[in-house]
Amino acid sequence: MALNRIVLYYAFAPLPDPEAIRLWQRAVCEKLGLTGRILISPDGINGTVGGELDAVKQYVKTTREHPAFRNLDVKWSEGGAADFPRLSVKVREEIVSFGAPGELKVDENGVVGGGTHLRPQELHALVEARKQAGQDVVFFDGRNAFEAQIGRFKDAVVPDVATTHDFIKELDSGKYDELKDKPVVTYCTGGIRCEVLSALMVNRGFQEVYQLDGGIVRYGEAFGDSGLWEGSLYVFDRRMHLEFTPEAKTIGRCVRCEAPTSKFENCSNPACRKLTLYCAGCAAQPQTLRCPGGCAG
Repeated sequence: MALNRIVLYYAFAPLPDPEAIRLWQRAVCEKLGLTGRILISPDGINGTVGGELDAVKQYVKTTREHPAFRNLDVKWSEGGAADFPRLSVKVREEIVSFGAPGELKVDENGVVGGGTHLRPQELHALVEARKQAGQDVVFFDGRNAFEAQIGRFKDAVVPDVATTHDFIKELDSGKYDELKDKPVVTYCTGGIRCEVLSALMVNRGFQEVYQLDGGIVRYGEAFGDSGLWEGSLYVFDRRMHLEFTPEAKTIGRCVRCEAPTSKFENCSNPACRKLTLYCAGCAAQPQTLRCPGGCAG
């Protein structure tokens, strides 16, 4: 039986002709039998694709041969083509939809003016050094708030955002101004959202901004569940979530009965379909697989 894998990757670089990149990427994926989602913009590429291991290796090798993508940041995980419904390759104004395409600046080395990158080991060193100096490091979640329901860094700030578009309004609200003179570490799934978020924070006067290099995925590869991370990692494919080790805590709670769970389900109301945490018992019946207190429709 052939081995299968999924890769999550991105690269920020100026792309004069995103449409040409789109056509090339689709042709490569179709030739190799890969499925997944790829977004391309004038600022770079962001994607996750799955398939047979040798085909995925060839895809990464071929993509890195493009001069703009020589520094492609790649994370590997279990899974394959079956975890995606199809192949989608699209051109967008932004590869991460913060709603600020004119604010982001990139050059051949990536994002200009973002946070300082920290590898997982460097993150621990920063936390320990500041602890000895009597100062806390603030972890700032760069994902949609619902993702943090099943996993997050201990004592992290989780902004009240339903979509990435909400971050600018959230940052401009003033509610995080007290963090502007503190060490702030942004983190997200694979690192790409923090590339943009950290730059937006620097632009708004945050003085000491870091970003977790490679995101939660790379941190989990380094420390599993023995470090500062707690819970499961939400992923945007049919797997829905993954755990780094069998020792992972279950920090999510069923919206109906408060039982521990990491499983998101769609509300059974066809007019709602909101993605919410349910335990296996409550998810088993249409009556309990519906938003408590009513929902849309």
